[in-house]
Amino acid sequence: MSRYNFPITRTAAPKAKPDPDKLEFGTVFTDHMFLMDYDAGRGWHDGRITPYGPISLDPAAAVLHYAQEVFEGLKTYKAKNGRVQLFRPDRNAARINESNDRICIPRIDPELFVEAVKALVRVDVDWLPAKKNTSLYIRPYVFASEPFLGVRSAKQYLFVIILSPVGPYYKEGLAPTKIFVEDRYVRASMGGTGTVKIGGNYAASLKSQEEAHKIGYTQVLWLDGAERKYVEEIGTSNAFFIIGGEVITAPLSGTILPGITRDSVLRLLEDWGLPVREERIAIGDIYRASDEGRLSEVFATGTAAVISPVGELMWKDRKIIVNGGRIGELSQKLYDVISGVQTGEIEDKFGWISEV
Repeated sequence: MSRYNFPITRTAAPKAKPDPDKLEFGTVFTDHMFLMDYDAGRGWHDGRITPYGPISLDPAAAVLHYAQEVFEGLKTYKAKNGRVQLFRPDRNAARINESNDRICIPRIDPELFVEAVKALVRVDVDWLPAKKNTSLYIRPYVFASEPFLGVRSAKQYLFVIILSPVGPYYKEGLAPTKIFVEDRYVRASMGGTGTVKIGGNYAASLKSQEEAHKIGYTQVLWLDGAERKYVEEIGTSNAFFIIGGEVITAPLSGTILPGITRDSVLRLLEDWGLPVREERIAIGDIYRASDEGRLSEVFATGTAAVISPVGELMWKDRKIIVNGGRIGELSQKLYDVISGVQTGEIEDKFGWISEV
């Protein structure tokens, strides 16, 4: 039994549900949202579920001037047996507090976080699409709402959760994407905020992403901020490379986000007995491996897309095609297993599923 009970004010004007065959990512939102306030000296209080709508902010709200904001992303799925399932929400609860700590936002009780997510999903569960490759995306976020001008941590915050029925993150679905290797702009550097999930990290990535889109590339592969040499993340996802039969991914050394799907992939690979290395790898070495015929797959992992295979890389005007531009065997297997666990089609041997 949960310690938390949130009052519910239901909308008087329910919205029409979107066509599940035409769902895009993050463009339609459900009828309700979760709100909870924080005041210094009182802590988090007055959690409630209200009709979805605009949030009133003072023009001097600290988030608008000093960007004190964190967010998370997770999904809920409809299993074939009718159950409604979350995938590893405890890890999102832990990670939002890691982000909170980094930019001086008060921590949220992990149980409160998970129970708030479940409570909102229960209210809007009829928005959860049942069509294959669809889900209800969950966006929890916290921002500084105190009205003041001055560089210090705020004394008032708002914790919000909204829901969005979604289809695949990339229009390509599981078709391999084209990735541009960025060696001019920097996403993160040691001692910065690259390891936490804050809006500023994504704002800093937009320029490169726009330039990549102009020349036909879906996303950007970031290199390290010091030498512009070692691969880090692909856009909003962690990057994996299969070279000579080994799976290689960048280590959690302070500049990349500790992805929950990334961790799930590593757990599966270990369970399957496949060789995995978490270590720095230079983009030049990846191109060399391609020249030598040892680069067999590249893929990205993240909540939004789960597994996104990469079919082409572009670095310094030189393209390489990965696995003939087709999805690789391991990428497909990982997608099938993780999505199968999420939807209840495959046994959850790791205890990753939390029923709503």
